[in-house]
Amino acid sequence: MAEEEQLKSGANKKAKLSMLLGVILMLALGGGGFFLVYSGALFPPDEGRSGKGSSTVDGGSVTPLPNVAFVPIDPLIVNLVDTSGQNRHLRFQAQLEVPTQYKQEVETLLPRLVDVLNGYLRAVEVSELESPSALVRLRAQILRRLQIVAGEGRVNDVLIMEFVIN
Repeated sequence: MAEEEQLKSGANKKAKLSMLLGVILMLALGGGGFFLVYSGALFPPDEGRSGKGSSTVDGGSVTPLPNVAFVPIDPLIVNLVDTSGQNRHLRFQAQLEVPTQYKQEVETLLPRLVDVLNGYLRAVEVSELESPSALVRLRAQILRRLQIVAGEGRVNDVLIMEFVIN
């Protein structure tokens, strides 16, 4: 019995010692890693390297704005039919981000783009529009459809300016 207690207390001491050693080692390695990253020894800052086309203002690097233009789409009011048979309306307004050299072409295609928007928005169910992630999915679907109609590379993004269901 006394031998068992001695073995247990010896094992208990070894467990405490190994736990203490693990904590000390963890703190030392964590502190060393923090010091290396914070001092810049591990990942040095990119000082002296400025990207092509960027300029420095007040010591910071400024990249030029992309060469884009925005084409506004007139507000659309779309009738939506709820599953309960209620008539509801969606007021939708957006702007298209286009490369500057294609702005005139996209403005020429605007009636066709509005037609595609009307057709798509009328087909979407109200329950889909009311979900929290609706704008993300809607923006992706609209962007893809407008890119197909306008031609690849002519529409970079769709910026939804107004989206109201009543």
